[in-house]
Formats: sequence, C-alpha cells, structure tokens
Amino acid sequence: MFRIMPKVNYHRIWEFVVDFMAINIGMAVYALGWAAFLLPYHITTGGMTGMFAILYYVTKFPISAAVLISNAILLLIAFKPLGWKFVGKSAYAAVALSFFLEMGQQMITDEAGNLIQILGEGQDSMACVLGAILNGLGIGIVFLSGGSTGGWDIIAALVNKYRNISFGRALLYLDFVVIASCWPIFHDWRMVVFGYVTLAVYTYALDMLINSARQDIQFIIFTNKPEEISQRIITETCHSVTSVNGEGYYSHQEIKVLITIVHKRESVKILRMIQETDPAAFVSQSRAEGVYGNGFKTIKA
Repeated sequence: MFRIMPKVNYHRIWEFVVDFMAINIGMAVYALGWAAFLLPYHITTGGMTGMFAILYYVTKFPISAAVLISNAILLLIAFKPLGWKFVGKSAYAAVALSFFLEMGQQMITDEAGNLIQILGEGQDSMACVLGAILNGLGIGIVFLSGGSTGGWDIIAALVNKYRNISFGRALLYLDFVVIASCWPIFHDWRMVVFGYVTLAVYTYALDMLINSARQDIQFIIFTNKPEEISQRIITETCHSVTSVNGEGYYSHQEIKVLITIVHKRESVKILRMIQETDPAAFVSQSRAEGVYGNGFKTIKA
C-alpha cells in the first residue's frame, strides 16, 4: 500500500519564511545603529551589547565574537526549560546580529583600522539619536516577528519561567549599571550622559513601533469552530479561553463566543490561528488595561 503523505501547509511555511526574513531585517537595522553611529562616536547604552561595546572600547575585542559566545552559552542553558522554538529563533537572531555587526564594522573601517565617523567630527548628539532610533526599530521588528535578540532576553525568559516576578525592572537596573560603569572605566561623563540618552530614545522608538510590549489584548471571537480555535490557543500559548453561548438576534442562529486575553506580542499569532482555523469568524480586538491573574500581573493590595 502507498503511504499517504501529509498535506503541506504552505501558509505556515510562508509565515516561517517571513518571520526569519523579518529577523534578518531587524538585526541588520540594529547592527547598523551600532556600527554606523554608536561605535564610531564611543557611545554605549544598556543591554548585553552595550556591555560588550565597553569591552570593545577597552580591549578592542570584537563585539560580534562576544555576542556570539555569550549567546551560545546562554542558549545551551535555556534549551531544556524554554524549548527548541524559542532557542532556535534566538540562536538565529544571535548569529545574524554577529554577522551584521562584523560586516557593518568592516564597511566603515578605514585603512588604519579606525571606525569612520560618517556624520563628521563633533556630531555626537546626532549620532546618539540616530543610533538609538535604529536600535529601537531593529529590536521592534524582531519582537513583532516572534523572535528574540538573545542576551538579557534569555535571562528574562528563564527567570519568568520559574519565578512569579517581573524581570523588566531588574533589566532596567542592569542597563543603568552598565552605562554608569563608563565613568570608573573612562572617567568621561559624556559617555554616561549619552548612554542614558541613547537608552531613553531607544526605548521610546521600540515602544512606538510595537505599541508597548506590556500591553494586553482582549479577543472576542464569534465562530462555528470553537473547539479547534480554543485548543490551538491553549496548546500554542500559555493562555486559556472562556466559551459563552450566543444567539444572533436577527437570524436566531446559535453561535459560540470565545473570550481570551493575551499579551500584545501574541496578538498576531492569535489572528493567524483564527484565520487558519475559521476564516469566516467574526473577531473583535481591543486593548485590555490592568489584567491580573494567571499568566499576567499578580494582584497587589
């Protein structure tokens, strides 16, 4: 007997290709911000890349190599608890970032081995703003494609896996420490000030692109395939679904109404699930402010 081959889901393959193309674009934009504007003007910021930028200024150890080595170690630690999907995309993003950083630095390095200040001398403020904007946009593109940039993100994912705490504030503290370390190393307040300005502009650009990563979204789904959609939401995200019986007032036809609340970054995934399972579904999407409970913030008196 001939074995029946499973049907190829070309839609999912295309989404996979688009996501990895987006990760490449995001990492290229992020690396451009560093290579073309921040590194030539000796500007740093928070995050693991900012920490390695300081290492580069002191020792000339390549940032691309430091990013690759550190992420490889972190991803090996994270493989079992976080799963191959997260680790796979994060590993690809780390390799892409390392590649684009190295390529970008080589493109703007002169014959003497010094990075070229493409805006000219004394344009530190403009370089700071442009580099920070490109950093924010690049990271935002990666986040919207479901990827991760590695570094602090891997540590945050591990902590959130086992502890009911918000790691965002701890990451912010780490960013401040990284930038403040410029003073005892270089004795240059200019680097500290520009580092904090870069962090602020970078964060603002990121928030503008993804419309706040902390925002939660409520979906109300009217569908004739409630079991299939509910099962996909439950198995492919960490969230649950509430099912309500409904009836169309005009047609008097019974229909199931599904209600679920997810993180902003997961909204695109939910819409894809609905479109693949029931293209005829009627969907309402709205912002949910102050969501507390399992999978979200803890209620604090």
